[in-house]
Amino acid sequence: MKEIAMTVIVNGDKQDLTVPPHETLIECLRDRLGLLGVKKSCDVQVCGTCTVLLDDRPVSACTVLAFEARGRSVRTIEGLARGDDLHPVQAAFVEHGALQCGFCTPGMIMATVALINENPRPTADEVKHYMRGNICRCTGYKRILEAILDASRRMSGASAGNGR
Repeated sequence: MKEIAMTVIVNGDKQDLTVPPHETLIECLRDRLGLLGVKKSCDVQVCGTCTVLLDDRPVSACTVLAFEARGRSVRTIEGLARGDDLHPVQAAFVEHGALQCGFCTPGMIMATVALINENPRPTADEVKHYMRGNICRCTGYKRILEAILDASRRMSGASAGNGR
């Protein structure tokens, strides 16, 4: 099987990789690059646990082939914080207790970043609609919704698209 050479920007760093054509983006991120914040769960794009940003758009890394990211930019949960300085979405999730076991949290946070970049001040109904593909098996979603709305308020002064 012929492997595919590719260059991809992951969390701001250029990566030159050679991947088999069947390798998924989540396998590449976790197994090749050691980015374990990207969680693997359903493998069929229904739970949102593996959500990453591909050119600032949310995708399910379990169903995107790694080579589809060539020449593009990928951002994972590891690419949000700056040292000990949490991204406003991460800070809001912590402060509102919007996580329990934490397994779905990276995907929820990445989807939230994409939502706020697209719609800086979403309503509660818009948040619910956007986040419908992200499943949490531990919470009742109330704290997640509160965290997302709070993060949007915190970030509303930031310029659109910069994620901060």
